[in-house]
Amino acid sequence: MQDEIFNIQSEQDFQNLALRVFNYQFENNSVYRSFCDLLYKHPSEVHRVEDIPFLPIQFFKSREVVSNQQKPEIIFSSSGTTGSITSKHYVTDLQLYVNSFEKAFELFYGPASKYNILALLPNYLEREGSSLIYMVNHLIEKSQNPNSGFYLNNLKELAIKLKELDQEGKPVLLIGVSFALLDLIEFEKFDLKNTIVMETGGMKGRRKELTRNELHEALKSGFGVANIHSEYGMTELLSQGYSKGNGIFETPPWMKVLARDTEDPFHILGNSSTGGLNVVDLANFNSCSFIATQDLGKVHPNNTFEVLGRFDHSDIRGCNLMVF
Repeated sequence: MQDEIFNIQSEQDFQNLALRVFNYQFENNSVYRSFCDLLYKHPSEVHRVEDIPFLPIQFFKSREVVSNQQKPEIIFSSSGTTGSITSKHYVTDLQLYVNSFEKAFELFYGPASKYNILALLPNYLEREGSSLIYMVNHLIEKSQNPNSGFYLNNLKELAIKLKELDQEGKPVLLIGVSFALLDLIEFEKFDLKNTIVMETGGMKGRRKELTRNELHEALKSGFGVANIHSEYGMTELLSQGYSKGNGIFETPPWMKVLARDTEDPFHILGNSSTGGLNVVDLANFNSCSFIATQDLGKVHPNNTFEVLGRFDHSDIRGCNLMVF
């Protein structure tokens, strides 16, 4: 079944494989099985993706969400404030993650070898267990370019390198966390012609929260680019969505985003709906592929989506089902 994840050719392929993955995880993931049992949801009642129960993402903070008995090859963890409980993703087959992010990146941007990849991800570099750092480090290695690399707080060095590469006409991918990209354009102004600027979100208390429009307008002005690209990913997922502008995200064929009713978390809304975002990520084969996130967003008919914000903890419904 794992071999089929990255060979999906149609919506019907996706639906069929998602149902088979659901049946597998229902039988082999004790945390997910308990959640489904609480909902009295059995595979005999599940005939389409919309019928599948989506596990609240908070379970990754309190349970070991796995669908086999293998030892994890790596444990990814989320960032968190001092004393807070972080999410942990126990990855028993690291190659699945590598295949997922390599194929998705190539699908949307072409091979990593096309780019000089400059990464400005200080808050991720300063801790262990970041799946984003693992991905970007791998893409930097795949670029096989001596100019590619990470930058921590050395904004002057990064500014010089960025201007130099861009002026030489070399394709550059600058990927950075939002607050650090804002720090960079406050330090130096740019007029980039050959650079993709990609933000990964996250102020994490480092700056005043901005709306996406405010953030992107500031970054477009500061870098002198027409569009700001974005990456949508998280510790609990092994796949990413990408936006090439205007905050409209696309997903690879093995990933799909649905909207759920904010008052009834078990009701999936139709297209062009705004609600809580549920993610199907078939690369999560060995954990759980059906995740109810804490993001609010809008899903469009062409399988694209927007992220509009996050739930406040007080807004999350059905929390009594999360303790058993």
